[in-house]
Parts: sequence; C-alpha cells; structure tokens
Amino acid sequence: MANHKSAQKRIRQTKKRTERNRFYRTRIKNITKAVEVAVKEGNIEVATEAFKKANKNLHKYVSKGVLKKNTAARKVSRLHHLVNSLSTAA
Repeated sequence: MANHKSAQKRIRQTKKRTERNRFYRTRIKNITKAVEVAVKEGNIEVATEAFKKANKNLHKYVSKGVLKKNTAARKVSRLHHLVNSLSTAA
C-alpha cells in the first residue's frame, strides 16, 4: 500500500482510468464486430448501417481522447474495405 498522499491519489486515478479504458475497449470491439458479422452474413444494408455507426463512434472517441486519430482512421479504413468488398462481390 502506498504511504504518500500523492501515491494514494495516483492509485485512485489509475483505477478510474483502467475502468474507463476497459469500457471503451470493449465498446470498440463490439462496434467493429457488428460490421464484420454483417459482412460475413452478406447483408449489405445492415453492414452499411453498422459501418456508419462505427465511423461516427470511433471519431467521437478521438475527440474524447480515447483513441488516437490515426488509430481510428486505420480501423475505419479496414471496416470500409470490408463493406466495399461486400458491395463489389454482390
């Protein structure tokens, strides 16, 4: 256990941040998985809607400081390629 007041505060802050990061990490995985599942099923409409939602949320997380700009751009780009592959295959 920490003895200094500042170290105790750091422990509290780390706990809060860890909890918040876990929430967002899970959220990001679920958002991307929704797009991937829709693509795997071959449903263009659902995949497009899921992609729009993913794009909006990932960029919102950038503005909140959860993700870096290039990380979100990379994830969106990969999802976009998935959705486009579905539309060209149809």
